[in-house]
Amino acid sequence: MNSSKNFINEVAIITGAGQGIGFEIATQLSLQGAAVVLNDYDDALAVKAADAINKAGGKCIPVSGDAGNIKVIENTITTAVKNFGAVTLVIANAGHSLYGDFFSYSKEDFDKVTSLNMGGTFFLAQSAAKQMMAQKTGGSMLFISSVVGHQAIKDLAAYAMTKAAIEMLAKNLVIELSKYNITINTIAPGATATERTLTFNNYINAWSAITPLGKPAMVQDIANAALFFLAPASRHITGQNLIVDGGWTCYSPLPPDK
Repeated sequence: MNSSKNFINEVAIITGAGQGIGFEIATQLSLQGAAVVLNDYDDALAVKAADAINKAGGKCIPVSGDAGNIKVIENTITTAVKNFGAVTLVIANAGHSLYGDFFSYSKEDFDKVTSLNMGGTFFLAQSAAKQMMAQKTGGSMLFISSVVGHQAIKDLAAYAMTKAAIEMLAKNLVIELSKYNITINTIAPGATATERTLTFNNYINAWSAITPLGKPAMVQDIANAALFFLAPASRHITGQNLIVDGGWTCYSPLPPDK
């Protein structure tokens, strides 16, 4: 457990944080002093995650709902302001990764992926930026991208497109947000051991064999990178992307069973 308190007086919103990378970022922010509003599509998962953070000594409120829905986004912002007085940190973590053959990919799946990954990220940033502007406090935003925004992987065309798009969104928003003292960066995780990925057959061994550092990332590895960008000491860094993949994108092989 990190005993430092780098985020005292910060109020963070993080989407898709009921488990996995999002939960670890929320946990570390809270244990280092931030008040956290934790969103997840699954209400029970959001409540369970917030309870775990609070029992560990953090301060966290759950908000459930689709992070691609404007009303849910607005409710999340309102909840943060009502309970903690401001919004200073925003992490757009929620996302769908639906595999599918390009030639048969359905409009329904395409809309599901783009609505959350691109639309949810865009409108969360928009709503949060308006709140930060009104506060005149500045703040930091972070989008969770993916290595597939940099390296092509078969059957992930739609997902990869959205991840490349939010990295470009972050760069573009530097123009819009810098005057308000708001920084915005992205992280692109590679293979990461989470509750979801560990359900895949032989996940750890398969990715360990093709990752130069010899293992996939743990959620703590991604959270460490996230907290670097969000920390007050990093407030002169904006418009940047950090790949956290153990070196995989240097040559990008796939495991035998993909």
